[in-house]
Amino acid sequence: MFLHKIDEEVSLKLVAMNDAERLFELTDRSRHYLREWLPWLDGTKTVEDTRDFITFSMKGLAANTSMTTMILYKGEIVGAASFNELNWTNKVAYIGYWLDQHYQGNGIMTRVAKGLTDYAFDELNMNKVDIRAAVENHKSRGVPERLGFKLEGTLRQTEWLYDHYVDSAVYGMLSSEWKDKV
Repeated sequence: MFLHKIDEEVSLKLVAMNDAERLFELTDRSRHYLREWLPWLDGTKTVEDTRDFITFSMKGLAANTSMTTMILYKGEIVGAASFNELNWTNKVAYIGYWLDQHYQGNGIMTRVAKGLTDYAFDELNMNKVDIRAAVENHKSRGVPERLGFKLEGTLRQTEWLYDHYVDSAVYGMLSSEWKDKV
């Protein structure tokens, strides 16, 4: 089993079918909070929907095109973080993440994004890590900003959120820049 320890409190483990109930519980209890920025909440109404997501995630892992992990904080699943896409041709890893609202404010997501960035460069030999967030999602944008990612631009109306489009801020970090930071 893949377990990537980031520090004494935070680690990542590959999503597994036995995570479905906990993952759905977190999704359901943070539904209103998460719905502001994530487009998939209305399609996740049951544990079975979460199982379907896990199956999809496992197929992405098997195809080596993505990697979905559960965020463990003090041993408990508190959210998810992924390489939503692994572009091997261009050596770019695209990170996505969400965290249960009850665990916000502990620096968890910044540590997770740092851990995934380290993994992308050190283990996957990627050249670039990309993190995107809705322009108005200041909490999510704060993660790459705290890690020194460069704001590369804004993509207009890139995501449909239930009844409106949102623009995405695109952040990037190159392997050569990351190694200079460490």
